[in-house]
Amino acid sequence: MSEGPLFAGAALRRLRNREGLTQAAMASRLSISPSYLNLLERNQRPLSARVVVKVVDEFDFDPRALREDAAIGGVDGLVRRFADDRFAAFDVDRGEITELLASAPQAAAAFAHLYDHAGSDAVEGTDPLTASRREIERWRNHFADLDTAAEEMADEMRLSRAEIGAALTERLREKHQLSVRILPREIMPDALRRLDLHARQLQLSEMLDTRSRNFNVALQLARLERQSLITEFAAGAQLPDDTARALFERHLAAYFAAALIMPYGRFLRACEATGYDVRVLMRRFDVSFEQLAHRLTTLQRVGQRGLPFFMARVDRAGQFSKRFAGASGATLLDGSSSCPLWNIHEAFGRAGEFHMQSVSADGAGTARDQWFTIARTVDGSGAEGDARFVVVIGVEARLAGDLAQAKPVSLKPDHAQPIGHGCARCLRENCQQRSLPPHGTPLRFDRSKRGTTPFDFSAKA
Repeated sequence: MSEGPLFAGAALRRLRNREGLTQAAMASRLSISPSYLNLLERNQRPLSARVVVKVVDEFDFDPRALREDAAIGGVDGLVRRFADDRFAAFDVDRGEITELLASAPQAAAAFAHLYDHAGSDAVEGTDPLTASRREIERWRNHFADLDTAAEEMADEMRLSRAEIGAALTERLREKHQLSVRILPREIMPDALRRLDLHARQLQLSEMLDTRSRNFNVALQLARLERQSLITEFAAGAQLPDDTARALFERHLAAYFAAALIMPYGRFLRACEATGYDVRVLMRRFDVSFEQLAHRLTTLQRVGQRGLPFFMARVDRAGQFSKRFAGASGATLLDGSSSCPLWNIHEAFGRAGEFHMQSVSADGAGTARDQWFTIARTVDGSGAEGDARFVVVIGVEARLAGDLAQAKPVSLKPDHAQPIGHGCARCLRENCQQRSLPPHGTPLRFDRSKRGTTPFDFSAKA
């Protein structure tokens, strides 16, 4: 959680109502007085570390949910949204925004959601990909039942790195009477994987490397053996149509495949033992950087949590083709494009190298908004040369001190590179890299001088 006093009255009140408890009953379970709980719920007292621990222990509660403002960027995130000229007539100052977030965090989150999707809901509301991604983020990309089922299967198969490919193939053969056949590209020019039930074969393209072949076999096992669990998750999802549900199911199947190859307990222990060394983890579990990045965003098992990473995949134009915030609360992934000052773009020129950087969102330069990121190129679909992207993972800088890849990087706040959310959403002034003015922000013009940037505006509300 962020540093500083933690006022979480609304979250405590919702938890109490969810459990059907009176203030007296909940106070008893937390070993505090009813009057003190009343003060906490009215945000007249901050939560102490002891009370937070009691809440987590008594109610199996995720402590990150107490810091409700993280997902919308806190006060700074709301200030950025209220800076829009559509709200200029209301003259909402920072003090009022702070009060709104403290007293009505859910209302603040609803406003932020409405603002972020204003003008695009007509399209995004029916966009299956967006709907699926929102459902994934609602779960913080952690599906405990899938992790447990995958771990049980991995134990049953006695999976180990040296034998994972053979073990997966053998499971497919023995339990489902399916063999794995590698076919030339000219036979499968437009497909990487195909299930041929007539020939009793899982056919894979020769263009897939070993890691991608293993993943595709694990993916097929997910569909064959855990489809009912996947379907159950998708049936209960808040999705608008069958296409969005199919996309969500596809994500869940891939989640299970990754969890089978990187079983939760063993994977987390390896992360902690190596300082989340991505080079070691890739070799130890025989996975690609993209597969590893996905898995790192999922480590939120109650009582056995990993660091809250985010991940994204970016193309050469700076567009996000994948975005998973997980439990990180990262606002860096807001919008559809990235900041050119983020060194993820430099990675395209040095394929296969790891690029580390300390960045601060919106140029705030504070520990709360500061992130440590690692970026590396990946080839699309495992087919060498067909497409190239950059995958980036990140974690709050305050949590990154012991990471293996962070050792050569200064994590001091004033050494962080300020970045925005793409020019159209960025309110950083005097940025010479800017290519577009911020959306909805009035421009200023002075005929007597030419500034160092093409657009002059004020970000102040």
